Amino acid sequence: MKGLFVDDFPAIKIVISWNQKTLAPIMILDTGFNGDLQITPAMAQELKLEIAGQIKSKIASGQNIEFPMAYAISAFENLSEYVDVLISDNPPLVGMGFLKKFGCKAIIDCKNKNFTLKKGE
Repeated sequence: MKGLFVDDFPAIKIVISWNQKTLAPIMILDTGFNGDLQITPAMAQELKLEIAGQIKSKIASGQNIEFPMAYAISAFENLSEYVDVLISDNPPLVGMGFLKKFGCKAIIDCKNKNFTLKKGE
């Protein structure tokens, strides 16, 4: 699957569903984020996600911050999986946990702005 670059960041379109609601946002791939997905409060409200708890996460500055966490179903490359969703005011992110769940590896060429996901290699 071919990704795209948004403001010099690799990004992919992800389908997120819950409570018969579906979103298909373009989300930035963050190789430093070990979780599955991070979405905004507005997106969580639109999906009617139910907060399952709080999760501590170390952000790029080194701070440990608690984020509300919920579950959703995500579809990618003809597969569906339950995913952990952090809810934050920061931009929507796809993390390495998501790629692992879907058996993908990312090949990112920032110089030439090429981004590809390969499955099962």
